[in-house]
Amino acid sequence: MVRRTGVENIGFISTRIAGTDGVSLEIEKWATVLERNGFNCFYFAGEVDRGLDKSFKVEKAHFEHPFIKRINDSLFSELRRRPEVSSLIHDIKEDLKSSLYEFYNRFNIDLVITENALSIPMNIPLGLALTEFIAETGIKTIAHHHDFYWERKRFFINSCYDYLRMAFPPDLPSVKHVVINSIASKELSYRLGISNVVIPNVYNFAEENQVSLEKDIELKKFIGLDEDGVLVLQPTRIVPRKRIERSIEIVQNLKDFNPILVVSHASGDEGDSYSRHIIEYAKRMNVKIVMLGQLIGSNQSSEKKFTLADVYNSADLITYPSDIEGFGNAFLEAIYYKKPIVVNRYAVYVMDIEPRGFDVISFDDMVTSDVVERIEKVLTDSGYQEAMVNHNFRVAKEFFSYEVLEKKLLSVIETF
Repeated sequence: MVRRTGVENIGFISTRIAGTDGVSLEIEKWATVLERNGFNCFYFAGEVDRGLDKSFKVEKAHFEHPFIKRINDSLFSELRRRPEVSSLIHDIKEDLKSSLYEFYNRFNIDLVITENALSIPMNIPLGLALTEFIAETGIKTIAHHHDFYWERKRFFINSCYDYLRMAFPPDLPSVKHVVINSIASKELSYRLGISNVVIPNVYNFAEENQVSLEKDIELKKFIGLDEDGVLVLQPTRIVPRKRIERSIEIVQNLKDFNPILVVSHASGDEGDSYSRHIIEYAKRMNVKIVMLGQLIGSNQSSEKKFTLADVYNSADLITYPSDIEGFGNAFLEAIYYKKPIVVNRYAVYVMDIEPRGFDVISFDDMVTSDVVERIEKVLTDSGYQEAMVNHNFRVAKEFFSYEVLEKKLLSVIETF
């Protein structure tokens, strides 16, 4: 592969490559597939939890850096940009571009994969620095887009449209664009005239799931679940578009099962006001809710108390009531761990996932009595549940496996 493409060392570049957010998890999947095909992977970000020998940490690349937060607070609240903000952006852009050159030279990078850094404007100086770096070097680049700014209403009011047009994403001759769903593909072509390839999110369905009885007992004891209780898992960040209110309503309707709702991720990059609202709403609905985000790591090597695998293996039911998703990492995870899932029919699910023929408990915006009845059936009829989850595993393995990613990603690299 290296001889055919002239590519040996690949550099992933993002604001954050750490933890259990969707982008970081997809980077890990892509790196696994690339490394098993003979490529070497290195990482550039404001927060990195990969090995020190292959990581390049630059604090100003993180969207939570104080300077970047100051810039965002200004740019996405006003229609006119202050000169001092422009100066700050360009100063940081130059620093970051120097760091990108250092990363490029230190690890002899042949190809870079930008992960959302040229998609959603969480760090505008980084996007500008990347665009100039790519334009100046002509380096082979795969721009992997998970979200675009036009998909998030918090970016509608801004004083940086010139920067958005320049770098989110840039249309440069050495850049191949990859999106994760067909809706984003059409929008990118329509809005900017940029051709692209769709590579959906995937999961390693060939890897055997390792269940730890000790961790299962420890986790259930930690959250206070009764022996006959039901663990309902909301495996997402706590942000408004995840619509966790619906999960609370589902759990409230399952009170005969002594349920506890567990949320596996923290609030993330959109503040904590929604988290406070969810806690208050659960209290009003008399639903016990446990936030485990700060205690969960992505794998066993993490220093966290539990892993995502631990909470999935302990769960009896997965709730996925989002209004908006770029694809659906949590959906695939639920299928891999062979858990029944309740899903709101968000747009990408309707377009790219539902037609594959999954057997899930789906609903349109509202949790009705029919939905609750199906949930009760799946929780009480083990044969029905087993047939459902095994069918879903077979479907996902065919359409959303590492082997699917491998075929599509290597084809993109070969086009260089």
